[in-house]
Amino acid sequence: MAIEELSNSLPMMLYKALDTIMPKFRIIFKEFGITEPQARVLRILWQHETIALNELSSLSLITPPSLVGVIDRMELNGLVERNNSNIDRRKIIVNLTEKGEKLESKILPKVKKVYAEIESSMTKKDLNNTLFLLNKISLIYKK
Repeated sequence: MAIEELSNSLPMMLYKALDTIMPKFRIIFKEFGITEPQARVLRILWQHETIALNELSSLSLITPPSLVGVIDRMELNGLVERNNSNIDRRKIIVNLTEKGEKLESKILPKVKKVYAEIESSMTKKDLNNTLFLLNKISLIYKK
């Protein structure tokens, strides 16, 4: 396949899709005084409650050096706590605070509304195919 015109290339189409969808989420995050990376960390912690920093980096797609800064700011804002593992002192464990836990019931309903809006703009089959193909691209090029 020849390289498409830039505006129709895969990277540009991915950026375009991201630039269309993310502002809706960023409005929600801004309302609660958090950034997009902080929101990713919270979403993961709402599922895991406690997690090692290196695993959090992998799941959030935030590099370890950047994640340290994200966690620093979240800790200052009282959203998370950071502790050394009891088993391996080199391992850093991140936990939600009560304040971080309480944000879930405020943020997730608004996020779900955006998801519903996205889902209503295409068929369920198209959405599932899109997610499948994006995941496939990620897996192929992660090697």
